[in-house]
Amino acid sequence: MNAKLKAVEDALYPVNKHPQFGPGDNITVSYKITEGNKERIQEFRGDVIQVRGSGATKSFTVRKMSNGVGVERVFPLSSPFVDEILVNKTGRVRRAKLFYQRKRTGKASRIQEKRLVETETTPAE
Repeated sequence: MNAKLKAVEDALYPVNKHPQFGPGDNITVSYKITEGNKERIQEFRGDVIQVRGSGATKSFTVRKMSNGVGVERVFPLSSPFVDEILVNKTGRVRRAKLFYQRKRTGKASRIQEKRLVETETTPAE
């Protein structure tokens, strides 16, 4: 039964072309805001503190500091209002849910950046 439900879900909700990201990553989410009859795109830049759900119900929470106040926002991944997602930095974390970040401010709330090592490939002789 679960396989049938997943097949219907995949048919109804097309796959979004968003990049892969996870907890600890610093991302910029561009989303559409409608004010009256005008529509504009606003950006929300912060750290991903959780990713939950799967398939069409997948959502993620982004946290940022705004004027010394922590602001969190939950975005559904398959929402038509999410226009674009850019990954700014890839964080090195050891947990899937980073709720401990809520208690931290300033330098203590920094997340280390994961360094990607590029390997050189030598041509075969």
